[in-house]
Amino acid sequence: MINHLNSVNDVKIYSVFDDEFKPYGRIVTGYDFKMLCEYMEDNTSIPENGNIYVPSVDEMEKYPVFDEVQDVLYGGMPVQFGYCNGRNTTYNGFEYHKGSEINVAVTDFMLVLGLTNQIEDNKFYVGNEKVFYVPKDTAIEMYQTTLHLSPCRTCDEGFKCIVILPRKTNTPLKRKAVNDDPESKLLLQTNKWVLAHKDREPLVKQGAHIGLIGENKELNY
Repeated sequence: MINHLNSVNDVKIYSVFDDEFKPYGRIVTGYDFKMLCEYMEDNTSIPENGNIYVPSVDEMEKYPVFDEVQDVLYGGMPVQFGYCNGRNTTYNGFEYHKGSEINVAVTDFMLVLGLTNQIEDNKFYVGNEKVFYVPKDTAIEMYQTTLHLSPCRTCDEGFKCIVILPRKTNTPLKRKAVNDDPESKLLLQTNKWVLAHKDREPLVKQGAHIGLIGENKELNY
């Protein structure tokens, strides 16, 4: 698959198993996500257009692996199990959180990643990112310094991805405040700082800071 993706794109597609992924995250092993993936396959759908993101799903958080992830992987911090399914193919923008994000690939997908230290004056310039292929059944941790957004599909049917985050991440803010810290302009939701591309209409309408500068590139499959 990765050879095919490289043959149809004008940007290099790496694997999350390559050394190039190490600044952004790591492969997570030792946790059994099989039942969660089966739940996703049987109980969630891929929208006809765009993406759907659900931060927390009660049924998913009843599986035994939830307590193990919360107690061990997150060191006892409260977490949430949700998902993102969709048909995205473009860069759109970046977000980051204060705390790692775990993605479990229910299907193959690609991720466009950057680093927070590449942000200059609340801008990230297209060309500094890297694109990674995530094979089905792979679990990854993306560090809190990793810029990311929606996965990108590798087939017509779209993608399914389990998303694990510190609890309440990506939920509405009680109060949106801006102060003299430049980063405060990027805060869009609880524990969610965003740099949107000007063409990413849903984020712009939410009030996201326009900070991804350059082409809104589309990834082919």
